[in-house]
Order: sequence, then structure tokens, then C-alpha cells
Amino acid sequence: MRLAPTRRRADALPGVSGVARLDRRTNRLVGRLNPGDIAVIDHVDLDRVAAEALVAAKVSAVVNAQPSISGRYPNLGPDRIVANGIVLLDNVGAEIFASVKEGTKIRIDGDTVYIGEVPVATGTAQDVDSVAVLMTEAKSGLSAQLEAFAVNTSEFMGRERQLLLEGVGVPKVRTSFAGRHVVVVVRGFDHDADLKALKHYIREFKPVLVGVDGGADALIEAGHKPHVIVGDMDAVSDAALATGAEVVVHAYPDGRAPGLARVQDLGIDAVTFPTSGTSEDVAMLLADHNGAALIVAVGTHATLAEFLDKGRAGMASTFLTRLRVGGKLVDAKGVTRLYRNRISAAALLLLVLATLIAIVAALAVSQPGRNYLAHFDHSWNHFVRWVQDLFS
Repeated sequence: MRLAPTRRRADALPGVSGVARLDRRTNRLVGRLNPGDIAVIDHVDLDRVAAEALVAAKVSAVVNAQPSISGRYPNLGPDRIVANGIVLLDNVGAEIFASVKEGTKIRIDGDTVYIGEVPVATGTAQDVDSVAVLMTEAKSGLSAQLEAFAVNTSEFMGRERQLLLEGVGVPKVRTSFAGRHVVVVVRGFDHDADLKALKHYIREFKPVLVGVDGGADALIEAGHKPHVIVGDMDAVSDAALATGAEVVVHAYPDGRAPGLARVQDLGIDAVTFPTSGTSEDVAMLLADHNGAALIVAVGTHATLAEFLDKGRAGMASTFLTRLRVGGKLVDAKGVTRLYRNRISAAALLLLVLATLIAIVAALAVSQPGRNYLAHFDHSWNHFVRWVQDLFS
């Protein structure tokens, strides 16, 4: 079900100006954004991960060619945008990509986008109240989304049965996964906080670090070096690709891999992994097929709300991939709740002090011990007098 746009008074949206940055792929756009820019996107049902990336980029406004909430289900992104005080102008139409060029200074006044004094697009201004209304109405679409999700799951199983059951199509890689822990990082839900919480775990267990597209940059930002980079190669930086990590390019089932050319242009060797699933699936299946003992997921999808929020038919593949990996897969939040350093510095100090006290107590209750302590005390006093004489 697609909801009719909710119009608000044109003067209800605060005016804002900034440099326009445009891309039909939101995840590709965020890497080019500067604070104060106006992000022009083409993203129906804006999801939470994309919205958080826009918020982190500190844009002043988001202009969406599509409805940010179509009514199919209550997606989580628009609320993140407006709750952070960012102007959201919705459903302006795809024509804005022809009317506005990259780097042009534009102005949003009410529900209209201007270049200078010339209006170039009109949409629906959203705020906290209007988003809340749309979210409430969109909840009626959940049952239809669940049915579609079930159908997509069945279709994916039919296409990828051999991959899921027998590992057919998984490429050979140089990186050794056998018997090791693997951390798969997606730039997604709370990935930065999870990586920070996993700092000591990574230091102690030295897992294989797999970055899924922008997840490779997230690893670098957290002070780690990825061992493997997996994905379409459209949201990972050249700097991350140049770290020496092994590169696995996600390809279409027919073998086409648009991201391979970019990697090869950088002089980097890569292998391809053809599947209709997501890059997140590629990383998990790669680790599982090669004998990983444990797979820790950072920033990936874990709950039903997160699966639906992504708004993609392909997310059904991630559900089946999780079933395939089974008990090896642990969410990062679960690891941080259960894992503790084997011994902290404070605990080690207390242990040493307790041991010394126990030794002294044991010596004090025995005659040989008392003789030893008396001799030690005499020697210590002699040492103190020698030091005093030396500096007098």
C-alpha cells in the first residue's frame, strides 16, 4: 500500500541552504558528503542504516525524490532524520536529478527547492509529527510484507539450493579461516559501538577480520586492519582496498561483477563470488564454508524489524544464510555481554598483593619464618642506612 503524501503548510519547514550532493545510491553518496551539504537521494522507504549515515555526515537537509515512507511497512529511517533536526523534503520526483547538478548551491524554502530564485522542485515537508502519523498508518502494511518475505525466501532457496547446502560457487581464498574466530563487519546497526566493545576480544582472540564494503573502512576507523574485504565495491574506499586485504567481489548469479573493474584498475587481485544474495551473505558463507569456528556479526541484521527495515527482497537470503551458518553465528552484542578479559590489570595487582600477604602471614606463624623475617628486617635496615650514608 502506498500512502498519499501528507501536505503541511509551506512555511512550516525552516529555510536552509547548502551545496547539493546527488546520488541514486545513498550508501555511495555518504562518502562524498561534507557537513552542511544537502543530500539529494532517490530512496523509497529510507532505512535506518542509510539515515544514520546521513546524520553522521552532518547534512543540513535531505531531499528525497521518492516517498521516505511509502506505507508498505514502518521503516525506521525518516524518524532518525527529523529527530536530529535535519530538514526532510520528501517525494520531489526524479526530475530533480536533471534540474540540479552536483556541487550546485540550492535553497529549500517551505516545500520548494530553489536555485537562486528559480524553483526547481516541490515536495512534501516532513517533521516529527508527520513522520509519526505515517509510521502509524504504515503498520497496516506489515502483514503483506511478511507474506512477501516468505515468498522471497522460498524463491531464493530454489535458486541457491546448491550454494546453501553444498557450498557450490564459493571461491577459493588465500586467507585461512579453519578453526578460527571470524568477525564480519557491516557498516550498519550500532557497528561503531559494537566494534569499540569488541576491542579486547579482538586483541585476545585475533580473529579474521572481514569488512563488507564500507565495513572495511569501519574496521580501519576502529584501529584494525581488515584481512578480507567482501562486497560490490561501491561503498569501500580506495585506502581500505590498498591495505593488502584479500578482496572478494560480489557478483551477479550470471557472473557479471561491476565492482571487479574498479578493483583491477587499482592493481589489486580479486576473486568473485556469484550469488543473488547480499554481500553480508557472501561474507558469512565464505567464512562458514572455509571452516570458521565462530562468526561474530557486527552491524548486520538480527531482528525481524531490521530485516523488514532494509526493504529489499534480497534480505530473505540473509535469513536463509543465518539458518545455514547456524550455531556458529553470534551477534556482536551477545559476545560483548558474555566476554570479559581473562584477567584485568587491577585484578592482577590485587592477586599479587593477596599472594604477598599470604606469604608474609605464613612466614609469621612459623619459627623458621620468623627467623627469616627477622633476618630480612635486619638486612633491610642495613640497606636503608647504606643508602642514607651514600647521599649524606
